[in-house]
Amino acid sequence: MAAFQSFCNQQVAGNSIWELFVTFCDNIFTNRNMAYSDVEDALEKVAKIFPYIYDKDMVADFYRKKLADRLLSHKNSHADYEKSMLLKLRFECGRQFTFKMVGMLTDRALAVKIQSNFEEYPSQNPLHPCSGIEFSVTVLTSGFWPSYRSPESLLLPVEMVRHLESFTEFYIRENMNRRLTWKYSLGTCIIIGRFDQGEIQIVGTTFQTSALLLFNVEERLSFSEVKSQLNLEVQDTVALLNSLACSKYKIQCKIPDTEPVIETDCFESNANFYSKNRKIRLPAPTANVKENVGKAVFQDRHHIIDASIVRIMKSRETLAHKELVMQCIEQVKDMFKPDVKQVKKRIENLIDRKYLQRDKENPEMYIYLP
Repeated sequence: MAAFQSFCNQQVAGNSIWELFVTFCDNIFTNRNMAYSDVEDALEKVAKIFPYIYDKDMVADFYRKKLADRLLSHKNSHADYEKSMLLKLRFECGRQFTFKMVGMLTDRALAVKIQSNFEEYPSQNPLHPCSGIEFSVTVLTSGFWPSYRSPESLLLPVEMVRHLESFTEFYIRENMNRRLTWKYSLGTCIIIGRFDQGEIQIVGTTFQTSALLLFNVEERLSFSEVKSQLNLEVQDTVALLNSLACSKYKIQCKIPDTEPVIETDCFESNANFYSKNRKIRLPAPTANVKENVGKAVFQDRHHIIDASIVRIMKSRETLAHKELVMQCIEQVKDMFKPDVKQVKKRIENLIDRKYLQRDKENPEMYIYLP
């Protein structure tokens, strides 16, 4: 068993086992050609690998991000599959391991009901905007979902603002003790682009759509004008305009015609744009999800190790260094396999914070400070 566990936790082509595990599950969920029995069989087999993975906390965080992507992008319409896999993970690691992910599934189910009620709202409120825009909202509980780094100071087009205000009024009326925070970076829009060679449906982010709509008013805009009218930082404006003028679909013409985007550039709509597909999806700049997962989880590990050490010392009051390290590793091994040096650093940190102190006569002994 130990040999198999060691084998399972080796890297494959630079990828860790927890990354391969979550990615494989994601491929199963998004494969719409698999029969229900085949999906269940595949999940049952992959779940047998899970107990042998050292970094289960990495699995939890990365799995949650992939689940969020599936739920928000509607890649997966089979909630039963998701629940089945979460039950398997919960059986191995307990309710706390899957608590946030179960909350995400609940949020997604409630969002459908909220949207249905909102669609009936115009008939009850004559001031509701009727601009011909189809507008849907997914209400999420912030504590369940991954955190997203995004510029939320975006200045939206007037048409979108009217609908946001209408939904806010509708939602607060039913939920007076709650506060809505809009996450524009998670939004998706579908607009019609009218080019010389015909109309094309364009699927893009809220940021990309807001930028494109600026050119309905002005034929040419400079980098600084786009930045100012959207109220974005320089780095966010660069990433946005690169996705419109320097990516697979060059919807915008950049002047001069060089790459990448710089602050002295100007932009115009590309009237000659053509695509064989009558519906296209613009590529959006993406962050390094794997790196973001690692940073968050390693920070959480500090707190978990600290809590373990304090619990052990509180019950024992005095303990030798070697025994404390071994007991700490034993306590947290179900979530991850800590490095001995990492545990030593956390002990030093707790000493500095006056949770522990060394015995004056024997520095290898620790004393708990109540």
